[in-house]
Formats: sequence, C-alpha cells, structure tokens
Amino acid sequence: MNESLGWLGIALGILGGAWLGLNYDREGWMGGYGALPRRLLRLGHIALIALGFLNILFAHSLARIHLSESRLAIASWCLAIGAFAMPFACFANAWRSTMKFLFYPPVVLLTTGCVMVFLGLAQS
Repeated sequence: MNESLGWLGIALGILGGAWLGLNYDREGWMGGYGALPRRLLRLGHIALIALGFLNILFAHSLARIHLSESRLAIASWCLAIGAFAMPFACFANAWRSTMKFLFYPPVVLLTTGCVMVFLGLAQS
C-alpha cells in the first residue's frame, strides 16, 4: 500500500507543481512570491513529493523492520495518512490562515511512523 500511495503522492506533487508553474510569472498572484499563501502552496506540493518518497522508502525497508504485525500496520498507516494530511494542511492554510491546527495531526502521525520504523530497524 505505501509504495503505491507514495507514487500517487509524487504524481500529484508533480501535477501540483505544474499548476503552480503556470502562474510563476504573475508577480502578484496569490499576494506575490513571498506571500504566505503562495509559500504554503509550494510547501504542500513539495510535501506530496517528499512524503511520497518516504512511503516508498518504508515499503522497501519492510524486510528489515522488526515490529509485530500490529505495530507495523500502525507505522504503515501513520506514514500513509500523514503523507496526504500534511499537504492538505498546507493547502487549507493557504486558503484560510485560521486552519493552523490542521498541522498537528500530520506531524503526530509522521513522527509516530518514523519513530516506530527507527525502533524496528534498531532491533536488527
């Protein structure tokens, strides 16, 4: 699951980057290059790509991660959900700055998944 979702995230990130690129030459688009909404859109599109790679890396590390099936499933779901929740939080904050609270769940999910993978790899 993680490998497929990773590639989906990368594809969506590339498409999002292409969409952002259509407007790069419009100086005042979304408040200008340095405006917070525009920076959050760029962060969201990069998060899709980077967290997609993280999920692919997780999938390729499965054989070396020594965790119970239930803990491995938790790590897997944390990384998969976090990979899409983080860009969503970025896009939502670009739309409405009052949505800062949306950053907490993906941070907790991704941190949990990464710590579990670290612990599972450290046991080998």
